[in-house]
Amino acid sequence: MDGSTIQNRLYRGYAKAAQKIGIAHDQYRPAGALTPLATGNKLASLPASFNAESFTYGKPNKYGKPTWYAIVDGAQTRVGDYLVGPSGTFFIAAQQALLPILAVECNRTIDILRPQQQTGVGAVGYGGDTDDNETLLMQAWPASVLQGAKGEKNETNLPGDVRSPWWAVLLPALPGLLLRTADIITDDLGRRLLVSSAELTDMGWRITAMQALT
Repeated sequence: MDGSTIQNRLYRGYAKAAQKIGIAHDQYRPAGALTPLATGNKLASLPASFNAESFTYGKPNKYGKPTWYAIVDGAQTRVGDYLVGPSGTFFIAAQQALLPILAVECNRTIDILRPQQQTGVGAVGYGGDTDDNETLLMQAWPASVLQGAKGEKNETNLPGDVRSPWWAVLLPALPGLLLRTADIITDDLGRRLLVSSAELTDMGWRITAMQALT
């Protein structure tokens, strides 16, 4: 028996288990940079169950940990797909050979924009970012946005000042689009985050971003 046969049997087993213990979730496959959960991107409704990286279902998930094992028919899904249903909104982060299907739970919906520096008129030649010169890169993408491990001191550093929060952002990769430092993230809570680092991995984007305090 070769690895391909074992993989097929494994996914058939997941499909049977999902039929028994899963709940129907809508499956979406992003077709572009805008609104991945648009009606036209829906492929199917699949039974799915999610556990806290324990097939015994013997423990709950923990604070600050958005990853889950997905029990779903892996023959029908692929990395970057979204599953949306009563359990929440998840994207498939990894389907590695003979290993569990790794999913990331999404708690926010984000847009990503790229500022365009424009030089002003005058001897100084001042340039800056405004809403008018920002280019929309991704719109309405569910993502994991969780508190980071540190905060940044305000430049004025007054006694009453609070640190600018840092956030850890996970979202699927979009083929052909590279994110970079200084890109801007806005979310459904109205927060505005400045990308500090963006790492493209085989599981999607891993981003650190500092919140702009207004």
